[in-house]
Parts: sequence; structure tokens; C-alpha cells
Amino acid sequence: MKLKPTPRQAESLDLTALRLVVCLGPGGVGKTTVSAAFAVDAAAHGRAVDVMTVDPAPRLLDALGLDADSAEPVDVSLGSMLHPRRSKSHHAKLRALRLDPKRTFDAIIARYAPSNAARDVILENRIYRNLSDALAGVGDYMAMEKLLDLASNPATDMVVLDTPPASEALDFLDAPRRLLELLNSRAISLLGAPGGIFRRRLRVVDIAARAVLAAFDRITGLNLLRDVQSFVGSFDGMYEGFAARASAAQEKLRAEDTAIVIVTTAEASRIAQAREFIEALERTDLRVAALIVNRVMAKLPDSSEISSAKIPAPLKKKLKRNLADYGALKTREETSLRALRDSLPKGAVMMVVPDLGREPLTIADLAEVGRSLRSR
Repeated sequence: MKLKPTPRQAESLDLTALRLVVCLGPGGVGKTTVSAAFAVDAAAHGRAVDVMTVDPAPRLLDALGLDADSAEPVDVSLGSMLHPRRSKSHHAKLRALRLDPKRTFDAIIARYAPSNAARDVILENRIYRNLSDALAGVGDYMAMEKLLDLASNPATDMVVLDTPPASEALDFLDAPRRLLELLNSRAISLLGAPGGIFRRRLRVVDIAARAVLAAFDRITGLNLLRDVQSFVGSFDGMYEGFAARASAAQEKLRAEDTAIVIVTTAEASRIAQAREFIEALERTDLRVAALIVNRVMAKLPDSSEISSAKIPAPLKKKLKRNLADYGALKTREETSLRALRDSLPKGAVMMVVPDLGREPLTIADLAEVGRSLRSR
């Protein structure tokens, strides 16, 4: 899905050319629904699409009719959603999954471990078990690992990623850089990682820190230092693999065939959050491809239609009063949309999704949302 820029502003977002779509946005704006709608629409037009949610909320899986533990891609039936010209395409398909950080972490260990014995030592280590379940940031990096796996599949044309809400999404996008910093930090040397690119000369403070940890072990009997050193040492020969994957993830987010999409609604607070997202992404040199405003009000009827309707006068009066109220809301919404357009990054496109008047709960609903996406 590649942008089609004009000298002034992009006109559309082409779902047929991109390899990765990353959807960001604050909670409650319909980001998960828009992610699924992107995926369904692209698949309906003949592409092989994988959609993955990092948000633990099960709404995406419910909408696609999947089980909550779908940690590996599961085929989703498109049925009558296929575009008529693509109805005979054997390539069109849609798969969906929800990230399971623990399973992904285990799979990475199995991939990079030099032997089955080394793999088992790590998987059974108590430090690893706690790390893979609880350490902040592990889920973010595991999502990137899973993303690389999906994107590297030659049978997949496009991956759509539904990220966590609000600031958590920015942490997610920053996960590869943070991992690279960790792998190159003095903490790795202090905890006992062997040579290679991570060997460093211990300073006096490092020796003192080891002495403190050793004293703590003697007092508590926890053998923490030994276990941590054993855990870090068991990764010998694997750090380079982690670093290479983190670098690949950074490159993938900045690739020409990747689109970072911000989803919002027209409320003032949500617009402010969307602008904060744009500014934060620009500071990290990540390009925003599109801003999608969800649940935009439909065009209102003309009041003359009410006047000419053959209904009782009191009902006409009530309908006109309601129309005036909605008209004020529509005017406020249009003002917000103009302000958003003025703040768009260069080359980005703004798109709107009309309010369906109901919660999208089925694959048909998602297809309708996908079809309704239009430039504004």
C-alpha cells in the first residue's frame, strides 16, 4: 500500500502496494476495528493478508470469529467478501492472530540457541521464566519479532498490525532501539556476558557492584548473582542474532512500503492526542502515512425535507429541533476536520470512516468499514 503523493498532499492510500500497515491511536477510537477493516478490504481485493493485534482486548478476534488464544495465524473465511473480479483468486486470503509474548520468546530462543541442550538450559532458567512473563518491554520486542516472521513469509503480501493504545504504542515502536541499547550496555558486561562485540573492561564501580550482589547472595542465600550470570552467559553466541533482528525491525518500520497510520475521532481530546502522536513520531524519524478519523457523522438532510413531509406538525417541530442540534455537532466536527487537515505531515493523507450507527461485530461489518474508507 503505497502513498500516491501530489505536489500538495497525498490523495489516497493504496492498499495494493504496501507490505506493512501499523495502526496507532488512543484507546476507544476504533483502532482495532480500522486495523481489521484494512485487512479485510485488502484481502477482499485479492491480497494475502495477516492481521495481528498487540492490544489484549479481544474485540478484533471476536469480530473475526477467532478464539482468544489464537497465537498463531488462523485462516479467516472471507466468504462473499471477495471483490467480484477477485472471486476466483486463489491468492486472496486473510489470517489473524493475537500476540503471545511468552510463546514468541520461547520460539526465538529455540531459533538462536546453538544446540538443543543450550535451548533447554535457557528455557528452564528461573531468571528467564520470570523475564519472559513479566519484564516490561519484552512484549513490545516480541511483537516486533512476530512481525518480522509474518513479513518474511513469501506467501504473505501484507501485514496489518494493531498496536497497544496511547503511549504504549510509542514504546512498542521504540522497542528495537531499546533492545539494541541493552545489548550494548555495560550491564551486559557486568552481569557476565562473554566476549565478542559486548566485551568491556570492568571499572572499579563494576567490581564494587559485583561485590554488593555477591554479599547480598551470601546473606539471603538466593544465589541471585550466580543465576543471573548463568542466564546471561547462556546467551553466548546469540546476542548478535538478537541485535541483527532488532536492526531489521527498525529498518522495516522505516521502509518505503510501510505505512504508519494514526486512528482518531473528531473529539477535541482525541485530536490533541493525535497531534501528540504525530509530533512524537516525527521526533523518532518515523513517517506518518495517513490520519484516519473514525465515526464521522453522516451528511444531514435538508430541513426542507421535514417541512414537506406529511407528518403531524408537533413531530415536524421536534424533528427540526433535533436536526438543528445535530447540525451544530456536524459544524463542530467539520471545524475539527479542517484543523486536522492543516496539521497533517507532508505527504500524509487524511481519511474518514462514516459512523455505521452500530458496533462492527462481523466480517461483513468490517468489510463495510473498509469499503467506506475515503480520502477527505
